[in-house]
Amino acid sequence: MDPCPSTTLHFKAPASEWSQSLPIGNGRLGAMVYGRTTTELLQLNENSVWYGGPQDRTPRDALKNLPRLRSLIRGGNHAEAETLVQKAFFAIPHSQRHYEPLGTLTLEFGHEEANCPLWHRGVKHLREVFASYPDNVLIIQLESSEETEFTLRLTRVSEREYETNEFVDLIAATKDGIVMHATPGGRGSNQLCCVAKVQCYNDGVVEAIGGYFVVNSRKTKIVISSQTTFRYSDVEAAALTDVQLALEHDDLRDRHIKDYQSLFGRMQLCLYPDNHRLPTDERLLGTPEPGLVALYHNYGRYLLISCSRPGFKSLPATRQGLWNPSFQPTWGSKYTININTQMNCWPANISNLAECKLPLFDLLERIAERGKKTAKAMYGCRGWTAHHNTDIWADTDPQDRWMPATVWPLGGAWLCYHIWESYQFRGDKDFLRRMFPVLKDHNKVKGVLCEGSTIDIQIIGAIFSAFIESSLELKVDDELLSIVLKAGRRLPPMSIGSFGQLQEWRQDFTEFEPGHRHTSHLWGLHPGNVITKSKTPDLTALSAVVLRRRAEHGGGHTGWSRAWLINLHARLGDAEGCLEHINRLFKDSTLPNMLDTHPPFQIDGNFGGCAGIIEMLIQSHDGFIELLPACPKAWTKRSLKGVRARDGFEVDFEWEDGVVKEPVIVQSHPGHPGKILFPGSTRPVECKGKGEHRISNK
Repeated sequence: MDPCPSTTLHFKAPASEWSQSLPIGNGRLGAMVYGRTTTELLQLNENSVWYGGPQDRTPRDALKNLPRLRSLIRGGNHAEAETLVQKAFFAIPHSQRHYEPLGTLTLEFGHEEANCPLWHRGVKHLREVFASYPDNVLIIQLESSEETEFTLRLTRVSEREYETNEFVDLIAATKDGIVMHATPGGRGSNQLCCVAKVQCYNDGVVEAIGGYFVVNSRKTKIVISSQTTFRYSDVEAAALTDVQLALEHDDLRDRHIKDYQSLFGRMQLCLYPDNHRLPTDERLLGTPEPGLVALYHNYGRYLLISCSRPGFKSLPATRQGLWNPSFQPTWGSKYTININTQMNCWPANISNLAECKLPLFDLLERIAERGKKTAKAMYGCRGWTAHHNTDIWADTDPQDRWMPATVWPLGGAWLCYHIWESYQFRGDKDFLRRMFPVLKDHNKVKGVLCEGSTIDIQIIGAIFSAFIESSLELKVDDELLSIVLKAGRRLPPMSIGSFGQLQEWRQDFTEFEPGHRHTSHLWGLHPGNVITKSKTPDLTALSAVVLRRRAEHGGGHTGWSRAWLINLHARLGDAEGCLEHINRLFKDSTLPNMLDTHPPFQIDGNFGGCAGIIEMLIQSHDGFIELLPACPKAWTKRSLKGVRARDGFEVDFEWEDGVVKEPVIVQSHPGHPGKILFPGSTRPVECKGKGEHRISNK
């Protein structure tokens, strides 16, 4: 691929706070790096460091009150229904577990603040930090032109001064390294061990003093690992093994780069003009030029690779991805499955990172098993259900005591939609066969509390369709198939509201908050595909009215909501609407380090925006591949290479002034025939057979 400038973030000064620091990660283990030269700071995270352990929270009296609740809802007695929900359907304790920081590593140099590489009193200093997936560790490499002394400390202290080393059991420096043990949540809960070991070269010296190291060396390598009892019983042995195996390799950096590029290098987005020579934080101050938009997308792919990789007991990205800075994070930094966790996965398929979605399916299989108890105990149903949050122990019971969201049993159904969508992109029958039981069992569950909200009907319809199509693909004659077909015919149609909008509820209620951050009733437009420009133009027009009304009343005021709006406008083919929301996303919801803020920091906006940028350039949900469906006029030229489309296609193309340069290179991996729709054309061009094809609009 040609060199692309839109792959580097750079700054004039070290980070003075978390929102300026930069993330690294290997999917499991990560850090926020501050780049300081007086006292370097790495805020450490490991994705299984969660407070406490599994809980039994299922409401005991929900099932016997379910008939009464349904009667109250159908009778329009909403206040009484909500009172009953609070008494009988909220879980005790009300909260699932939450994600915590691992700890803090500091390197104390005593230099004045400056950027690396730097000269201090005639000595040149170089430093690099990276997170290695193949070696399962974090690595800091330091090199100076003369011997340099610094102190290495490992603690469990948040960046926030009022949150300090909760439940630290031991910090000790030995010949094997600094070892820190802690128990988030107290005795008997999930336990962690973090190890940092120093290797010096050229006769460098390391001295252990108390709980820290004093290092005097010209060239130093620091290797860090951590494990918890979520994965291993002997966490110290597991962490030490990671470190010792890594130190056997002299080519850690090369191994890391080879692994990372095997994923990141599959796809490339370049947009011009590109002011890449300006510091990143300065670029964010003005109207984002196309090159900055490409950087935002490419950064999103970097973040996804860094915080969601397959492996032993793998875990997907949380609300903060991998990089939670707080012991009391907003929303617990859990998996919020009424959009946020799903949005984290939106870029995976289309931007050629399907492996980064596998941790979600690992968790989903455990959710499906745990959710059988919730479905039976609360609703008397077969199959399984999950509400609007879960944690690493796959808790499926209601979360919080928040009436608008707590008792919503379709979080698992939305997650199941990702099974079929992933199959559409990759065509992997082994994967579909593996996940078919999860998809099948969710078709046995009924929803409660409200009847016929638009998003519920759209999701149920999509899961029915996915189950039917999966049965056909796998040639499974399942006894549930006829039941699902019959139930699908009973689903109510979508309705028109009093403002000419797509109606959100079964009844046309007055909107209490017309600018609400959720646009749930447009699920069928995106991420679903029951509403499309070519097949349902009337519903598409109703969806446009919803978006206009949301905008008129201040909608999109959080980062993830703004990102969803980009995707929705892209599905409408509204290029300038997309661009308006990109500009607002950058202006109102992007921190100096280009991470998304709700506020506070949430990574879902990064991933939603990353996906939305590509939805503007290529779509494949409507039965054909459409090029430049919502490309703004300001994005005058450049290229998109290695992007994935449904039915197993991979596409490379370039454009200038809205015209696609021919030929378009299309690879059909499973061998399905396809269709390519060029900008300005009404008739797609056929693409037949397996292998690589060069397609022209003729």
